[in-house]
Amino acid sequence: MTTAVLDAPTARTGHDTVPLPRLLAAELRWIFRRPRTLAVLGLLALIPVVIGIGLTLVSGPPDAGGPNPDGALLASAVSNAFVLPIAAIVMSLALLLPLASAMAGADAIAGETSHGTLRGWLIAPVGRGRLLAVKAFGVATVSVVSVLAMCVTGVVTGLIINGTDSLFTLSGTTLSLGGALARILLVAGWVVLQLWAVGAVALAISSWTEHPMLVVASVLAGDIVFTILGFLSSLDWLHPFLLTQNWSMAPAEVLQDPMGTQMLGEGALRAVCYIVIGLSLAYARLSTRDG
Repeated sequence: MTTAVLDAPTARTGHDTVPLPRLLAAELRWIFRRPRTLAVLGLLALIPVVIGIGLTLVSGPPDAGGPNPDGALLASAVSNAFVLPIAAIVMSLALLLPLASAMAGADAIAGETSHGTLRGWLIAPVGRGRLLAVKAFGVATVSVVSVLAMCVTGVVTGLIINGTDSLFTLSGTTLSLGGALARILLVAGWVVLQLWAVGAVALAISSWTEHPMLVVASVLAGDIVFTILGFLSSLDWLHPFLLTQNWSMAPAEVLQDPMGTQMLGEGALRAVCYIVIGLSLAYARLSTRDG
């Protein structure tokens, strides 16, 4: 349990003296010992493998017609080791990756509240800002590991199936292995930033309830609502404020040569704003609660 780091001698001092590395290590041990965390990470790591194998079994490219960008990415991922991991990450960004961050945020505060362990943090000599920083670090780590797991399995699967000669952009230019990996890591970093924003929102909701499933349901419901609102042309004025805006389109900018940056930059700025707002709300709540 995370409260194990708060020993009796420290509690008696009445000061915020628990070493931060000790708190962070305890939080990570607690997170990665949860079976559901490992199950979600394993599922995410398998997605690029399943997509890669599935694309080798089809008789032709998937239908890329219509407005569905995921279909276009899948069609481009056939025999292309560069596009495969990006396509898998973009498809998972619609639901599964936000689910991983939402679960981590729900367990971080609401989960510990429901088990009675958060009270140990609140009465111990650990400042509320430090407490939130530890919890945010744990959520951020889950997001990073989730995306990196998909990147690794996606790249390995693509190279095994298609070889190093299949690293080419949608513009028809061929990339070196290093250049392809750099672009994939750029997409990974951008997606991680979006998941940090989701995690910050989850932490804000988590600080107000003791029901983790309520946090997960609220975040996923918000994801779905934002996506639907993004399709409504009558609400164009609202689209720049929706976190999910261009989630399916922005990563595709790295598939072009020269590479675009407009949607990536706008999405990164939105995510930073959500992170600041989410963590601010979570801190405001934690600073006023007693357990």
